[in-house]
Amino acid sequence: MFIQTEPTPNPATLKFLPGRPVLEAGTFEATSAQEAERSPLAKALMELAGVRGVFLAPDFISVTKGEGEWQHLRPAVLGVVTEFFLSGAPALSGESAQAEEFFAAGDLEIVDTIKDLIETRVRPAVAGDGGDIVFKGFRDGIVYLGMKGACSGCPSSTATLKHGIENLFKHFVPEVKGVEQL
Repeated sequence: MFIQTEPTPNPATLKFLPGRPVLEAGTFEATSAQEAERSPLAKALMELAGVRGVFLAPDFISVTKGEGEWQHLRPAVLGVVTEFFLSGAPALSGESAQAEEFFAAGDLEIVDTIKDLIETRVRPAVAGDGGDIVFKGFRDGIVYLGMKGACSGCPSSTATLKHGIENLFKHFVPEVKGVEQL
């Protein structure tokens, strides 16, 4: 099995491309051993010394390190990922918990437009950097988003939110006054 790795804009995160599906749909993030319990792959990765977070997407895995250097951690991550795929086990077990969204019923059309922009324009670009952005809510003209994977804690994530995503939303949805991260 050949697994490619790519750097991300977040120097603490590497993107691993196993060349086969990781998840059938959606994403999964674990930043603690407790959160990783639903995923045998995330659990095994979180058990490695130096791993601080795991993000699973349909076709890649992002791993965020704490202390230490990638030159030491990368081979261990590759070993865990290879062993996992050879086992044939599913990446997730159990039901996924749906995140609560908040917005006024009268804003449904605006929210649908925002979600469509996220799905078609934002998510593909962010996935290329090893992360994901999810809609959390809309209130008083402010769009609330959640950053996952490489995007969570990335030094350039604030610029991406404020200059890229906020400008995109303001252009297509005049009701949007700003974007905030939750």
